[in-house]
Amino acid sequence: MEGATSFGLTVSFTAGLLSFLSPCVLPLIPSYITFITGMSLEDVHHARRSALVHSLLFVVGFSTIFILLGAGATALGRVLGAYEGWITRIGGVLIIVFGLYLLGIFRIDAFSRERRLHLATKPVGYLGTLLVGIAFGAGWTPCIGPILGSILTVTMGSADFSTGMLHLSAYSLGLAIPFLLAAVALQHFLDFFTRFRTKMVLVQRFSGALMVVIGILLVTNYFTILATYLQALTPEFLKSRL
Repeated sequence: MEGATSFGLTVSFTAGLLSFLSPCVLPLIPSYITFITGMSLEDVHHARRSALVHSLLFVVGFSTIFILLGAGATALGRVLGAYEGWITRIGGVLIIVFGLYLLGIFRIDAFSRERRLHLATKPVGYLGTLLVGIAFGAGWTPCIGPILGSILTVTMGSADFSTGMLHLSAYSLGLAIPFLLAAVALQHFLDFFTRFRTKMVLVQRFSGALMVVIGILLVTNYFTILATYLQALTPEFLKSRL
């Protein structure tokens, strides 16, 4: 079980990184940063401390939404605990469907519609930034739905609150770390985006392929088997620090 948890957290963190690199999040990062700080791109370069504080509060806001979603999924999993095996298999099928969507095999209209929250002005102060993070976390969910939905599906199968919260915390961390780095090194981010933007579709396709593989592992119960095998290969000195 410990091996499955460690492997699952790695998958969740990677999913957060892939969400950040997705076509519906990455291009808008400069806009988010200037919106929450109330500064122009040029001013952000000279006020990194303020940008970092606002970005941290923004991260706390959207992470709160994701972790609450994880708690809800875990609670549902506990209610349906007697059907854990079926939940895992059905969840695996859903993840495969999400993966095929990201691969462009077919469309899911619910994920194609624009549902990001649009605000003309930001509430004043640090509390306002926190509230905007919560609002944008809710507005992001359709955009990153396939990836986030896959993590929630895995979380539901755990039926353990601590594990569920850890999964969504790892996912939020994977999304938050590059956002914070972009806020304090905005020019480097803009340079990176200029080089990377032509590869965003490849990231989406890679995400889809990874989800199909994870879905198949869940359906066949090889997810737990693989996690246990990887745990056995982990050196003892690393296990003691996990």
